[in-house]
Amino acid sequence: MLDEQSFLLFSGSSNIELAKQIADALNIELGKVSISTFPDGEIGIEILDNVRGRDVFVLQTIARRPNHYLMELLILVDALKRASVRSVTVVIPYFGYARQDRKDRGRVPITAKLVANLLETAGVHRGLTMDLHAEQIQGFFDIPIDNLFARPLLMEAVEDLGLTDYVVVAPDLGSIKLARAFATDAGVDFAIVDKCRVDAEHVEIGALIGDVEGKQVLLVDDLVSTGETLNKAAEICKNAGASSVFAIATHGLMVDEVFSGSAIEKIVVTNTVPLPEQLEGDSIMHVVSVAPLFSQAIESILSAKSISSLFHS
Repeated sequence: MLDEQSFLLFSGSSNIELAKQIADALNIELGKVSISTFPDGEIGIEILDNVRGRDVFVLQTIARRPNHYLMELLILVDALKRASVRSVTVVIPYFGYARQDRKDRGRVPITAKLVANLLETAGVHRGLTMDLHAEQIQGFFDIPIDNLFARPLLMEAVEDLGLTDYVVVAPDLGSIKLARAFATDAGVDFAIVDKCRVDAEHVEIGALIGDVEGKQVLLVDDLVSTGETLNKAAEICKNAGASSVFAIATHGLMVDEVFSGSAIEKIVVTNTVPLPEQLEGDSIMHVVSVAPLFSQAIESILSAKSISSLFHS
């Protein structure tokens, strides 16, 4: 049994509901913090609990307003460090800027590395995240980073969809490893849609590699932003004779009206990123909570136990 007096869990303002679920699973109350915004947009933070000598976890999702929430996290960590905490572990369910992980053309930044530098400079001792867009981002840090995988929770949700004769399809080349892992776990066939990204908002879809005729299709990706990749992949699968199309993704950024008029019947996402208000209650959406995995990981960190069983890739 954990000693709830030895650690605290705080939350930034980006995903308070998930933080509350994790706190409930740990049988603790969320740490008290005042977060305010000055008239000129600056962020003000005050820690309202005594944190001296304690291990502290801070949850923040860097999405929707990534610049604001990242700065809020950095200031929160600084406030905790100056209040003499023993350690700070950042819990980042969705690691913003993870798609900018390499120089794929001239004169572009590696912003994921910059974010890692900022967190370390702020004084973070450890990081806990989920389904990094690129796993090599762990190597950008000189502190321990644990990358959890949502696949076990998503697989349970797929079983609830009642799919029978289905094929797992990677909607682009970047999701091949993830989709193949799902197909292997489920013991089903695997196919690939060849996609080329034109720019940050548009993609071109090429050929379908594999057979989906007369079968249900399960599109698998790590994140959904504009939905264009999934929608175009669903369209090409339907044109190839798929009987129905479903989709799963860990991170639902859900920019704009992503699935209006889509061929996708149901999409399963986790609550690493809160759904926008306009999609709450939408029949196409099904949200799975990742609180159980994060609470188990926090317990393992505090008790110095291995958490590898929670995030096998």
